Amino acid sequence: MEGIREKKKRETRKAIMQAAVQLFSEKGFEKTSIEELAKMAGIGKGTVYSYFQTKSDILHAFCEDELDSLHHELTTNANQDIPLLEQMVSLYMSEFHHITENREFARIFMQQTAFPRDVDLKHLQHEDSYLKLLFPLLERAQAKGELRKDLDLLYITGHFYGLYLLLLSGWFRGRVQKEEAEVALEALFRQALEGLHPQSLIS
Repeated sequence: MEGIREKKKRETRKAIMQAAVQLFSEKGFEKTSIEELAKMAGIGKGTVYSYFQTKSDILHAFCEDELDSLHHELTTNANQDIPLLEQMVSLYMSEFHHITENREFARIFMQQTAFPRDVDLKHLQHEDSYLKLLFPLLERAQAKGELRKDLDLLYITGHFYGLYLLLLSGWFRGRVQKEEAEVALEALFRQALEGLHPQSLIS
């Protein structure tokens, strides 16, 4: 059972992150100050620093939440009989919904995480955690014959993630509506798994 102190800490962390979403969206990442974050969250500036040393740490916290969501999806869909395509669509749609609740924040989040100006240790740690979650799923798919065994798992992950970024780009540009996203992503993943050459050319 969660104690009062733990509940308070969780609520404070959530308040800071919600304030960050609003301020980053309204003013931009660079122009938002820790003091403004504290004021909007209804806490002292020092309290913010006790949770996050920098604004980048707040974005890292969103990455950690994304990893938690990914872990939850993998745990929930632990049935190994579920086809790889279905599992990968479910995983990446969970990420998609996680970051697209606020359009402008999603843009900043992707800019700072997928295309960071500087790569720090936390970025690398998040990437390693991400790969550790996905690799067992891909290894099982190789064992089941859903993926070629001669392919590097890192490159396979790159295929899926690259197509996921394409979906996000389509959403930002207005070419893909949110209600169409899952169908579009499934089509992209299916094409990657089946190949783009005509069926008649398959040996």
